[in-house]
Amino acid sequence: MATKVLIYNNDSNEMESHYLEESDTMPYATAGSITVGEFRGSSNSPTIWTNKAVMDCWNILREQWGSPIGVRYAFKRIWEGGHGTQLQH
Repeated sequence: MATKVLIYNNDSNEMESHYLEESDTMPYATAGSITVGEFRGSSNSPTIWTNKAVMDCWNILREQWGSPIGVRYAFKRIWEGGHGTQLQH
């Protein structure tokens, strides 16, 4: 089943909506560097969200690192565990 991926695009000041499979690359991630499934991690949310600036920073980090970076998860809602009451990304 497709996941709804919301991306706030800070360049255009608009919210973008994508319906992607777990194996699809996250919007704005270069060269398949992080999939929807990797970004989602163990969250069971049918909708995940981030912003373009985060994905741009991911691209820079990944390029400077020079090799794949393992990602357990980048998204969790507050009540799904992690760091108390902090948003998880």
